[in-house]
Amino acid sequence: MIHAGVCTVFAKILKEGPMKVQAVVAWAVSELVANYPKCQDLFAQHNIIRLLVSHLAFETVQEHSKYAITSIKAATIHALVMASNNNPNTKNMSQVHDEDDKQFYGQIPHPLGNKSPSQMHNLVTTTMAMRSQSKPLQPEENSSTQISSHPTSSNHDNVKQNLQVHQPQHQQNVSLPGASLKGRETEDPATKAYMKAMSARALWHLSKENSAICRSITESRALLCFAVLLEKGPDDVKYNSAMALMEITAVAEKDAELRRSAFKPNSPACKAVVDQMLMLIEREDPDLLIPCVKAIGNLARTFRATETRIIAPLVQLLDEREAEVCKEASIALTKFACSDNYLHIDHSKAIISAGGAKHLIQLVYFGEQIVQISALALLCYIALHVPDSKELAEAEVLTVLEWASKQSNMTQDETLDLLLQEAKGRLELYPRNAKGLL
Repeated sequence: MIHAGVCTVFAKILKEGPMKVQAVVAWAVSELVANYPKCQDLFAQHNIIRLLVSHLAFETVQEHSKYAITSIKAATIHALVMASNNNPNTKNMSQVHDEDDKQFYGQIPHPLGNKSPSQMHNLVTTTMAMRSQSKPLQPEENSSTQISSHPTSSNHDNVKQNLQVHQPQHQQNVSLPGASLKGRETEDPATKAYMKAMSARALWHLSKENSAICRSITESRALLCFAVLLEKGPDDVKYNSAMALMEITAVAEKDAELRRSAFKPNSPACKAVVDQMLMLIEREDPDLLIPCVKAIGNLARTFRATETRIIAPLVQLLDEREAEVCKEASIALTKFACSDNYLHIDHSKAIISAGGAKHLIQLVYFGEQIVQISALALLCYIALHVPDSKELAEAEVLTVLEWASKQSNMTQDETLDLLLQEAKGRLELYPRNAKGLL
């Protein structure tokens, strides 16, 4: 199918086909990529990423210039953005993104018609509105080129004509989703929801272990779309969005450049995504809990020491939850407390303050085997970095580590065994910890 040109056909359908067909094509993309990951880059070369993001953004966030194809052959998001700039040789990439953000976030209508904007929506709108004040207003005569996300059929031709008049010749744009918006607004809600669900599913599989595609996704408005859909979308849309975020953050965990560019702490889209995932973790949604926990763990290096709100919800999951949940919560917290994290001491103290030590001791002693190993690793890192903690001494953590060092199933892993011995040695240097052993 790939060699026969299915990528080209799918791209054409996602651009011009009926929405019901487009939704099935998005599903087919997800299936092909899931079963044959080598075709990820081929789909990306055919603009499938931007087409899918455009479908995701339709009626989710305001349409934006990043979802338009310029007449210049732009093979990458970078080239697309640079092509839409009047002076591409005089502005760097960060300036281009700043201008795009000012334009895009200036006035964002609340998605799905909610008339009482959520806290997340207010955060995004307020932040970007402040930034947009420094941007000069567009000439009044160009106001006719502003197309609302729901153009009526009566003024569609006039808008189209005005675009042709006011657009520079080298920047004439064609709307990317379905070539035109005609007919999309009239689709029934079930078809629109299915289209978003399948678009998110395709992006989930396309982003898996692929830095280039993850960069294309995060340079678009997909993160903001995912945040909105996690808040307001149907169940299958929420699930596929959460899985896509899990895969993107997994790549960002290993790719420092992607992590710094896409998940900056002061980024409104990143804040919105984190807020929604934390809310779902606190609610303990059975379908979304584990992907959200994994995603937060993947972003452990991006959080500041002051972001203590991240730790407590994860620690609560260590208290008498299902084995799989306890395991993933332990792994996520380990990414905060491990030595590779620059703020490991601050995060370790936050875990102790949230009551993590007593929960971990229970899991090491009485948890299932899959939980015991991850809980022991986290307990070792905390003991290693905060050995003088009064809470650890009162909980007799050194006694727990002594017991664990005699269990064959816990010392089979050489790395864990070395960590265990190192943590024991650190605790033994402090008399009040040693007393617990006597």
